Amino acid sequence: MDPLTFITIMFVVLIIGVTLAKCIKIVREWERIIILRLGKYQGIGGPGLVFLVPFIDKGIIVDLRLTTIDVPKQEVVTRDNVTVTVDAVVYYRIVDPEKAVLKIKDPHYSIALLTQTTIRDVIGQIDLDTLLTQRETIAKTIQALVDGITEAWGVKVSLITLKSIELPQDLIRAMAKQAEAERYRRARIIEAEAEREAAKILAEAATIYEVHTPALRLRELQTYTDIAREKNLIIITETSLRELGLTTALSSALSSRKTGVKGGESST
Repeated sequence: MDPLTFITIMFVVLIIGVTLAKCIKIVREWERIIILRLGKYQGIGGPGLVFLVPFIDKGIIVDLRLTTIDVPKQEVVTRDNVTVTVDAVVYYRIVDPEKAVLKIKDPHYSIALLTQTTIRDVIGQIDLDTLLTQRETIAKTIQALVDGITEAWGVKVSLITLKSIELPQDLIRAMAKQAEAERYRRARIIEAEAEREAAKILAEAATIYEVHTPALRLRELQTYTDIAREKNLIIITETSLRELGLTTALSSALSSRKTGVKGGESST
Protein backbone atom coordinates (compact mmCIF):
# COMPACT_ATOMS: atom_id res chain seq x y z
CA MET A 1 0.00 0.00 0.00
CA ASP A 2 1.45 3.25 -1.10
CA PRO A 3 1.55 6.21 1.32
CA LEU A 4 -1.09 8.18 -0.55
CA THR A 5 -3.62 5.37 -0.26
CA PHE A 6 -2.88 4.96 3.46
CA ILE A 7 -3.36 8.66 4.10
CA THR A 8 -6.64 8.59 2.18
CA ILE A 9 -7.95 5.63 4.20
CA MET A 10 -6.98 7.27 7.47
CA PHE A 11 -8.71 10.47 6.41
CA VAL A 12 -11.90 8.56 5.55
CA VAL A 13 -11.83 6.72 8.88
CA LEU A 14 -11.39 10.03 10.69
CA ILE A 15 -14.35 11.54 8.85
CA ILE A 16 -16.50 8.50 9.66
CA GLY A 17 -15.50 8.66 13.36
CA VAL A 18 -16.34 12.34 13.60
CA THR A 19 -19.65 11.74 11.84
CA LEU A 20 -20.57 8.89 14.20
CA ALA A 21 -19.66 11.05 17.18
CA LYS A 22 -22.07 13.69 15.90
CA CYS A 23 -24.83 11.19 15.16
CA ILE A 24 -24.77 9.12 18.33
CA LYS A 25 -25.53 10.72 21.67
CA ILE A 26 -25.54 8.96 25.01
CA VAL A 27 -28.20 10.56 27.23
CA ARG A 28 -27.94 9.74 30.92
CA GLU A 29 -30.87 8.86 33.16
CA TRP A 30 -31.25 12.37 34.62
CA GLU A 31 -30.99 14.09 31.23
CA ARG A 32 -33.17 14.63 28.16
CA ILE A 33 -32.15 15.79 24.71
CA ILE A 34 -34.09 18.27 22.58
CA ILE A 35 -33.81 17.39 18.89
CA LEU A 36 -33.85 20.20 16.35
CA ARG A 37 -33.90 19.28 12.67
CA LEU A 38 -32.80 22.14 10.45
CA GLY A 39 -33.68 24.43 13.36
CA LYS A 40 -37.19 23.00 13.84
CA TYR A 41 -38.26 21.21 16.98
CA GLN A 42 -38.71 17.48 16.46
CA GLY A 43 -39.09 15.99 19.91
CA ILE A 44 -37.41 14.88 23.13
CA GLY A 45 -35.03 11.92 23.27
CA GLY A 46 -33.43 9.88 26.01
CA PRO A 47 -32.35 8.42 28.24
CA GLY A 48 -30.01 5.99 26.44
CA LEU A 49 -28.66 6.08 22.86
CA VAL A 50 -30.08 8.75 20.57
CA PHE A 51 -29.25 8.89 16.84
CA LEU A 52 -29.09 12.21 15.04
CA VAL A 53 -28.92 12.85 11.32
CA PRO A 54 -25.43 14.19 10.61
CA PHE A 55 -25.23 17.90 9.72
CA ILE A 56 -29.04 18.14 9.87
CA ASP A 57 -30.07 17.40 13.45
CA LYS A 58 -28.86 19.23 16.52
CA GLY A 59 -29.26 17.97 20.07
CA ILE A 60 -29.51 20.14 23.19
CA ILE A 61 -29.11 18.21 26.44
CA VAL A 62 -31.16 19.39 29.44
CA ASP A 63 -30.40 18.39 33.04
CA LEU A 64 -33.53 17.48 35.04
CA ARG A 65 -31.89 17.28 38.46
CA LEU A 66 -32.48 19.71 41.27
CA THR A 67 -30.38 22.84 40.80
CA THR A 68 -29.29 25.30 43.48
CA ILE A 69 -28.61 29.00 42.98
CA ASP A 70 -27.06 31.20 45.65
CA VAL A 71 -28.69 34.58 45.13
CA PRO A 72 -26.10 37.34 45.70
CA LYS A 73 -26.49 39.59 48.72
CA GLN A 74 -28.52 42.70 48.08
CA GLU A 75 -29.65 45.69 50.08
CA VAL A 76 -33.39 45.97 50.56
CA VAL A 77 -35.38 48.79 52.20
CA THR A 78 -38.28 47.63 54.38
CA ARG A 79 -41.60 49.41 54.74
CA ASP A 80 -40.38 51.24 57.86
CA ASN A 81 -37.32 52.56 55.95
CA VAL A 82 -34.70 50.20 57.40
CA THR A 83 -31.97 49.02 55.04
CA VAL A 84 -31.14 45.31 55.42
CA THR A 85 -28.90 42.97 53.45
CA VAL A 86 -30.63 39.75 52.37
CA ASP A 87 -28.99 36.56 51.11
CA ALA A 88 -31.20 33.81 49.64
CA VAL A 89 -30.91 30.33 48.11
CA VAL A 90 -33.18 28.97 45.35
CA TYR A 91 -33.84 25.27 44.71
CA TYR A 92 -35.51 24.40 41.40
CA ARG A 93 -35.60 21.82 38.63
CA ILE A 94 -36.68 21.66 35.00
CA VAL A 95 -39.90 19.68 34.60
CA ASP A 96 -40.59 20.47 30.92
CA PRO A 97 -37.42 20.41 28.78
CA GLU A 98 -39.28 21.65 25.71
CA LYS A 99 -40.38 24.89 27.37
CA ALA A 100 -37.03 25.33 29.13
CA VAL A 101 -35.28 25.37 25.72
CA LEU A 102 -37.86 26.98 23.44
CA LYS A 103 -39.44 29.56 25.80
CA ILE A 104 -36.38 31.04 27.51
CA LYS A 105 -32.74 31.43 26.55
CA ASP A 106 -31.05 30.97 29.95
CA PRO A 107 -33.43 29.78 32.68
CA HIS A 108 -30.75 29.70 35.39
CA TYR A 109 -29.74 33.33 34.98
CA SER A 110 -33.36 34.43 34.58
CA ILE A 111 -34.44 32.68 37.78
CA ALA A 112 -31.62 34.34 39.74
CA LEU A 113 -32.64 37.82 38.53
CA LEU A 114 -36.34 37.10 39.06
CA THR A 115 -35.69 35.97 42.62
CA GLN A 116 -33.72 39.12 43.41
CA THR A 117 -36.50 41.34 42.10
CA THR A 118 -39.21 39.42 43.96
CA ILE A 119 -37.26 39.58 47.23
CA ARG A 120 -37.01 43.37 46.95
CA ASP A 121 -40.71 43.70 46.14
CA VAL A 122 -41.92 41.46 48.98
CA ILE A 123 -39.60 42.75 51.70
CA GLY A 124 -40.32 46.34 50.67
CA GLN A 125 -43.97 45.82 51.69
CA ILE A 126 -43.32 44.57 55.24
CA ASP A 127 -41.68 46.09 58.32
CA LEU A 128 -38.51 44.95 60.04
CA ASP A 129 -40.18 43.13 62.94
CA THR A 130 -42.25 41.03 60.55
CA LEU A 131 -39.15 40.22 58.50
CA LEU A 132 -37.26 38.98 61.54
CA THR A 133 -40.09 36.99 63.13
CA GLN A 134 -41.80 35.51 60.04
CA ARG A 135 -38.87 34.63 57.81
CA GLU A 136 -40.28 31.25 56.79
CA THR A 137 -43.65 32.71 55.80
CA ILE A 138 -41.97 35.44 53.75
CA ALA A 139 -39.80 32.85 51.98
CA LYS A 140 -42.89 30.83 51.06
CA THR A 141 -44.55 33.97 49.67
CA ILE A 142 -41.49 34.69 47.52
CA GLN A 143 -41.42 31.07 46.36
CA ALA A 144 -45.08 31.16 45.31
CA LEU A 145 -44.58 34.35 43.29
CA VAL A 146 -41.43 33.08 41.55
CA ASP A 147 -42.93 29.66 40.86
CA GLY A 148 -46.01 31.24 39.32
CA ILE A 149 -43.84 33.00 36.74
CA THR A 150 -41.36 30.16 36.05
CA GLU A 151 -44.17 27.67 35.41
CA ALA A 152 -44.42 29.03 31.87
CA TRP A 153 -40.70 28.31 31.43
CA GLY A 154 -41.05 24.64 32.34
CA VAL A 155 -39.28 25.20 35.67
CA LYS A 156 -40.56 24.20 39.11
CA VAL A 157 -39.23 26.20 42.07
CA SER A 158 -39.13 23.73 44.97
CA LEU A 159 -37.85 25.98 47.74
CA ILE A 160 -36.54 29.46 48.47
CA THR A 161 -34.83 30.15 51.78
CA LEU A 162 -33.61 33.44 53.25
CA LYS A 163 -30.16 32.34 54.31
CA SER A 164 -29.19 35.48 56.22
CA ILE A 165 -30.55 38.92 57.09
CA GLU A 166 -27.88 41.43 58.06
CA LEU A 167 -28.83 44.59 59.96
CA PRO A 168 -26.88 47.85 60.37
CA GLN A 169 -24.61 47.97 63.41
CA ASP A 170 -26.42 50.98 64.92
CA LEU A 171 -29.72 49.13 64.69
CA ILE A 172 -28.21 46.01 66.25
CA ARG A 173 -26.99 48.03 69.24
CA ALA A 174 -30.38 49.71 69.60
CA MET A 175 -32.16 46.35 69.51
CA ALA A 176 -29.77 44.97 72.13
CA LYS A 177 -30.58 47.88 74.44
CA GLN A 178 -34.28 47.37 73.84
CA ALA A 179 -34.01 43.66 74.66
CA GLU A 180 -32.03 44.44 77.82
CA ALA A 181 -34.62 46.99 78.95
CA GLU A 182 -37.40 44.49 78.28
CA ARG A 183 -35.68 41.82 80.36
CA TYR A 184 -35.14 44.31 83.19
CA ARG A 185 -38.82 45.29 83.07
CA ARG A 186 -39.89 41.65 83.26
CA ALA A 187 -37.55 41.05 86.21
CA ARG A 188 -39.05 44.00 88.09
CA ILE A 189 -42.57 42.76 87.36
CA ILE A 190 -41.72 39.26 88.57
CA GLU A 191 -40.13 40.68 91.71
CA ALA A 192 -43.18 42.84 92.40
CA GLU A 193 -45.49 39.86 91.88
CA ALA A 194 -43.41 37.84 94.34
CA GLU A 195 -43.61 40.66 96.91
CA ARG A 196 -47.37 40.85 96.52
CA GLU A 197 -47.78 37.10 96.94
CA ALA A 198 -45.49 37.15 99.97
CA ALA A 199 -47.46 40.03 101.51
CA LYS A 200 -50.71 38.11 101.06
CA ILE A 201 -49.27 35.04 102.73
CA LEU A 202 -47.81 37.08 105.63
CA ALA A 203 -51.16 38.81 106.12
CA GLU A 204 -52.91 35.44 106.32
CA ALA A 205 -50.27 34.17 108.76
CA ALA A 206 -50.67 37.27 110.95
CA THR A 207 -54.43 36.72 111.08
CA ILE A 208 -53.95 33.11 112.14
CA TYR A 209 -51.37 34.05 114.81
CA GLU A 210 -53.71 36.75 116.14
CA VAL A 211 -56.44 34.17 116.70
CA HIS A 212 -54.15 31.37 117.91
CA THR A 213 -51.59 32.93 120.28
CA PRO A 214 -49.87 29.61 121.20
CA ALA A 215 -49.12 29.11 117.54
CA LEU A 216 -47.22 32.39 117.53
CA ARG A 217 -45.24 31.24 120.58
CA LEU A 218 -44.41 27.93 118.92
CA ARG A 219 -43.27 29.78 115.85
CA GLU A 220 -41.09 31.99 118.02
CA LEU A 221 -39.50 28.96 119.65
CA GLN A 222 -38.85 27.41 116.26
CA THR A 223 -37.14 30.63 115.20
CA TYR A 224 -34.93 30.46 118.30
CA THR A 225 -34.03 26.91 117.37
CA ASP A 226 -33.01 28.03 113.90
CA ILE A 227 -30.98 30.92 115.28
CA ALA A 228 -29.32 28.69 117.87
CA ARG A 229 -27.39 26.95 115.12
CA GLU A 230 -25.28 30.11 114.93
CA LYS A 231 -23.20 30.32 118.13
CA ASN A 232 -22.03 33.88 117.70
CA LEU A 233 -25.40 35.61 117.86
CA ILE A 234 -27.11 37.58 120.67
CA ILE A 235 -30.88 37.14 120.77
CA ILE A 236 -33.06 39.94 122.15
CA THR A 237 -36.66 38.84 122.76
CA GLU A 238 -39.78 40.19 124.37
CA THR A 239 -40.01 39.49 128.11
CA SER A 240 -42.89 38.13 130.10
CA LEU A 241 -44.90 40.32 132.49
CA ARG A 242 -42.83 39.25 135.52
CA GLU A 243 -39.56 39.80 133.70
CA LEU A 244 -40.92 43.12 132.47
CA GLY A 245 -41.51 44.26 136.10
CA LEU A 246 -37.97 43.26 137.09
CA THR A 247 -36.55 45.09 134.16
CA THR A 248 -38.54 48.20 135.02
CA ALA A 249 -37.24 48.13 138.59
CA LEU A 250 -33.67 47.75 137.44
CA SER A 251 -34.11 50.57 134.99
CA SER A 252 -35.52 52.84 137.76
CA ALA A 253 -32.64 52.01 140.11
CA LEU A 254 -30.08 52.76 137.48
CA SER A 255 -31.80 56.04 136.66
CA SER A 256 -31.87 57.08 140.35
CA ARG A 257 -28.19 56.21 140.73
CA LYS A 258 -27.26 58.28 137.73
CA THR A 259 -29.34 61.18 139.07
CA GLY A 260 -27.66 60.98 142.48
CA VAL A 261 -24.21 60.96 140.93
CA LYS A 262 -25.00 63.98 138.85
CA GLY A 263 -26.47 65.81 141.94
CA GLY A 264 -23.31 65.11 143.99
CA GLU A 265 -21.10 66.42 141.31
CA SER A 266 -23.19 69.53 140.99
CA SER A 267 -23.17 70.17 144.76
CA THR A 268 -19.47 69.83 144.81
